[in-house]
Amino acid sequence: MHYIFVHGLGQEASSWNSTINSLKLNSNITSCPNLFSLLGTSEPTYQNLYRLFYEYCEGIKEPIHLCGISLGAILSLNYAIDRPDRVDSLVLIGAQYKSPKLLLNFQNVIFYVMPASVFSKVGSDKETFIKLTGSMKELNFTHELANIQCDTLVICGEKDFANKRASKYLSNHIKNANSVMIQDAGHELNKEHSAKLSAILDDFWDGNRLLSL
Repeated sequence: MHYIFVHGLGQEASSWNSTINSLKLNSNITSCPNLFSLLGTSEPTYQNLYRLFYEYCEGIKEPIHLCGISLGAILSLNYAIDRPDRVDSLVLIGAQYKSPKLLLNFQNVIFYVMPASVFSKVGSDKETFIKLTGSMKELNFTHELANIQCDTLVICGEKDFANKRASKYLSNHIKNANSVMIQDAGHELNKEHSAKLSAILDDFWDGNRLLSL
């Protein structure tokens, strides 16, 4: 088996370091693809990024356990829908199943006024961020959630107001899904609450699926 940790927009592969280092898992069976490195010189659209992420997952021959946050959760959800036979478990953190257009528009306005140095820290640039989020406005997996067959855990921070409703919907509409809300926590759980997140993931992967809000 192989555990893939997928970072969010505005993060990088190393954003998972604290979480992974606290897990019981052997590091030899984990990987954290850098999404911007995967994208390379391809046009920065969600469709291109997902195609390259799909190819990355297909290159791993062992059964896959996917754990994604934000954009990484959307990519993981998409792959679990398309390849239910390949995914043994799915963890969705701060996830959406349908693009919130108003939120994406607001996010792009923020990106426009942010200094370029902020984007370079995660190995990308402002134009890539804006194009990528713009290409996600029509995403909608509402009618495909039933394709997911594996045990699923939906995690959200209590203060992650932008994603709480979507997290509840996902936990109610994915078969074999459970959910956890982390108290006094926001969106970037893998960076700001890594110890709590690691404990929840260990519990889930140890076979304790009876988790609840």
